[in-house]
Amino acid sequence: MKVQEPSVIGDWRRRLKRLLCSPLAGAFLTGATATIAGPVAVAERPAMPWTNEPWANSNFFPIAVWLQDPALAGRYRQAGINTYAGLWEGPTEDQLTALKKAGMWVICGQNETGRRHRDDPTIIAWMHGDEPDNGQSRGARFGFGSPTPPEKIIEDYQQMKAVDSSRPILLNLSQGVAWDGWYGRGKRNHHPEDYPEYLKGCDIASFDIYPVNHDNREVHGNLWIVANGVERLVQWGQGKKPVWNCIECTAIANPQHKPTPQQVRAEVWMSLIHGSRGLIYFVHQFKPKSDNAALLDDPEMLAAVTQINRQITQLAPVLNRPTIRDAVTVQSKNPAVPVATMVKRWAGPAYLFAVGMRDGATEATFTLAGMKGDDTLEVLDENRTIAATNGSFSDYFEPWAVHLYKLSPSSTTHRL
Repeated sequence: MKVQEPSVIGDWRRRLKRLLCSPLAGAFLTGATATIAGPVAVAERPAMPWTNEPWANSNFFPIAVWLQDPALAGRYRQAGINTYAGLWEGPTEDQLTALKKAGMWVICGQNETGRRHRDDPTIIAWMHGDEPDNGQSRGARFGFGSPTPPEKIIEDYQQMKAVDSSRPILLNLSQGVAWDGWYGRGKRNHHPEDYPEYLKGCDIASFDIYPVNHDNREVHGNLWIVANGVERLVQWGQGKKPVWNCIECTAIANPQHKPTPQQVRAEVWMSLIHGSRGLIYFVHQFKPKSDNAALLDDPEMLAAVTQINRQITQLAPVLNRPTIRDAVTVQSKNPAVPVATMVKRWAGPAYLFAVGMRDGATEATFTLAGMKGDDTLEVLDENRTIAATNGSFSDYFEPWAVHLYKLSPSSTTHRL
């Protein structure tokens, strides 16, 4: 796998310059209170019509890594990653053999080898393309032109479905999903109306934006922009298409702006709470030196990502359940730090997932519609419990904190 071709690295650097140096237009999720009133309702969940493995397995939650050498699949598997997204100049026979040996799923292009392996269960989805909504490269000497028109994406999608309709087709879009100020779309800047059209050309919609690595002061560190993009894709797909998103976990092209493990965990749970149904880790680094698998060379971050993935995998049956709407009201004591929540129920207990949406500390008070009397909640993976009285409890959130609560079945049977 030629992951270090000079021409490829050059094109990535050009794209990353556009990716990381951009102004932010607008803000997201302001205010201190996230209040949901009214009767409890179950949110619509995008249908998963694919009956082949692993889609039919409620224990499967897609955790992918972007464009990596299949020779490293065993190490990524140990880190809790279960899917490869993209293959350089692939798929090839050797790549598919290596991934199958490692027990790794793959999302790959529909080239001649891919079409020949339509019956290979290692391939779980087809890769449509990467960032067609950006201005497309015309080569190193000529810069970037216009984005690929949505109608072309739809046409290619229909051709791919004609080859194989049993698998979903994933389309990865750019940071233009998350905010309108991104200038990398050329003549289509400030045209968010394009995105509902792009979504007609895929079964799973994904996007990437890396706020910690961003150079622009209006973007840098604003982790909630990831959640902004997830919410917009969900809305543009009318809640009927699964949404995935990419997660930064290296310095990429900015050694001074490497995310911390806590920031990565916050981005992950902001994504999940706002509707993401799959994650793709971007693990490349281009400065101070090129390292296409930089996550594997960073013991601290690798341990953190492994722990995040372990927790998601354990909670996969919960995450794959519908979200229960109107189930919780949360009041943040610090007006500058709203707290986002998601409630689900599986096999008896209900689960409340919460994340602080700003770089600050706060105390949050939760009131659950389905909790009666006094009870004790388990805080997952924190070796502690919290007492709840008459359906309410409070907890402290450090900057970018995530807390995951498990409620006993007896306390939630009335409403949840």
